[in-house]
Amino acid sequence: MKTTVLIVDDSAYTRQTIKKIIEEDSGLQVVGIASDGRDAMAKTLRLRPDIITLDFEMPEMDGFSFLRWLMKERPTPVIMVSSHADSKTVFKALDLGAVDFIAKPTRRASIELRSIEKDLISKIKGVKNIRLDILSRNLELIEHEKSVKTPKKRKQYSVDVVAIGSSTGGPAALQIILTRLPADFQAALLISQHMPRGFTGSLAERLNKMSQVMVKEAEDGDHIKKGTVYICPGGFHLGVSQKNAQFAVDLKEGRLTDKYTPSVDHMMASVAEHYGNCSMGVILTGMGNDGKDGMLEIKAKGGYTIAEAESSAVVFGMPAEAIKNGSVETVLPISEIPSEIIRVVNSPHNRGGS
Repeated sequence: MKTTVLIVDDSAYTRQTIKKIIEEDSGLQVVGIASDGRDAMAKTLRLRPDIITLDFEMPEMDGFSFLRWLMKERPTPVIMVSSHADSKTVFKALDLGAVDFIAKPTRRASIELRSIEKDLISKIKGVKNIRLDILSRNLELIEHEKSVKTPKKRKQYSVDVVAIGSSTGGPAALQIILTRLPADFQAALLISQHMPRGFTGSLAERLNKMSQVMVKEAEDGDHIKKGTVYICPGGFHLGVSQKNAQFAVDLKEGRLTDKYTPSVDHMMASVAEHYGNCSMGVILTGMGNDGKDGMLEIKAKGGYTIAEAESSAVVFGMPAEAIKNGSVETVLPISEIPSEIIRVVNSPHNRGGS
């Protein structure tokens, strides 16, 4: 059975180009096109698409108004496809329930739009079975008091660095974790979130304003310090280098042939190599299998590994793959992951780490 798609965009050229891209895949079917939010409302109710691609700058009713209505009246996975995909717009859309976004290469009607073909098809296929009820619940969790549950007693570890990987649904999951960490957090955090260039800096600034720990977009050569979160910039891979006794951020530019950028596997493998059994790997929501090999390397070195449970993962792909290959020691819903990280990192025997 084909996955059905409704295209919403005020540009006739864009609508037809996206339609051609989607219909070149035998598993997908465009069931309708709409030129604005009001048109999209009627066609959503009549056609009941599996997925909607949505522009945000439109006449009559803009994408934000439509998205608010959609998530209340007929929750449907939405992929934002817009030339106006600046960071403010993107994070507002994600807060309202959009599951992912693609930035158009140009605001003009241009053949350049074809450059998003691979990304668009991949995201449509990846989110067709997305759990919108879980996404909604996680967004509500963000609004709740930033408290942590009392953790269960588990094996003790000594951890100097926490490496976190995430993709679709990741920004909300990262917010749930980082805003619950205390100011005296005793380890550094390295994060690889699948996100294109130009957005990870805004993600870091946004999370920094909300969190007690310092959050920044990683820069090549940054000294890795406890209590600081380093988010890999879009278009790069984050690793670790060592000079004398000091660990530092090592950034390498991604290539067009890379399957995932930033690569969670690259980051975790580097963390395992340099930190050994003083490392923790955490794999969160996301499509694909990035991180499963990196988690295995951390576990092989004696580090601690956590995967997000299916009950809270917006897309269970990445955690499921890591669990399947035996690299995960503990599986927890996102609401319990912060307390488990704190339990391990800020336990009395771990104080005085790097």
